[in-house]
Amino acid sequence: MNPSRPGSRKRFYQSATVAERGGGGFAVQLDGRPVKTPAGKLLCLPSRALAQAIAEEWNAQGETIVPASLPLTRLANTAIDGVADRKTDIANDIVNYASADLLCYRASFPTELVAAQARAWDPILSWASAKYQAPFLTSSGIAHVQQPASSLEAVRSAIASLDAFRLTAFHVMTTLTGSALIALAHTAGELDADAAWAAAQTDEDWQAAKWGGDFEAAQRRNARRAEFDCASRFYKLC
Repeated sequence: MNPSRPGSRKRFYQSATVAERGGGGFAVQLDGRPVKTPAGKLLCLPSRALAQAIAEEWNAQGETIVPASLPLTRLANTAIDGVADRKTDIANDIVNYASADLLCYRASFPTELVAAQARAWDPILSWASAKYQAPFLTSSGIAHVQQPASSLEAVRSAIASLDAFRLTAFHVMTTLTGSALIALAHTAGELDADAAWAAAQTDEDWQAAKWGGDFEAAQRRNARRAEFDCASRFYKLC
């Protein structure tokens, strides 16, 4: 049975360790046996820091392995099995997000929401325009805005050098926020995780302040935030 697809079963190993591979990279081992991905590939990580963090996930398991408590492992599996051979497709999806980016679609009323969006989003657009010579157009309403081709190509160029691991994390952050530009600003160090998440939740925060929160919605939001933080950590550990 593949150790990286534990399901609900008892812990079958004593300890997880990291081994440097001669050909490059760092493998996670369970009692000296290398962990494999669901597709049967070696779980080999680009940095010792990431490999050690994944080993710590396995060491932290109790008598029963809990798959939900292995989020870094899951991201690594995705990078190796699902992204490494599809980097162009994943990059295209990120650029598609940029072409309809959250930051570019604004409310026309009420004035408080209009102002909140401007405060949160305008600085990110200004930063992207200055750093990447990539201006993005905004509009009120839901009608599609055709973004400059040069701006979309600038986003593509900015992520072109990412390996499969960092591209995986970047894609997760993009889909969770609905914004390739927020993910770009975060990974470039312009926004920390709190600021990036707050920017993505501008509309939701305004609605909650205006009408009150919802317990189930808050739970879903907390789960998404945990995923975002995990992807952010994964990116940095790479």
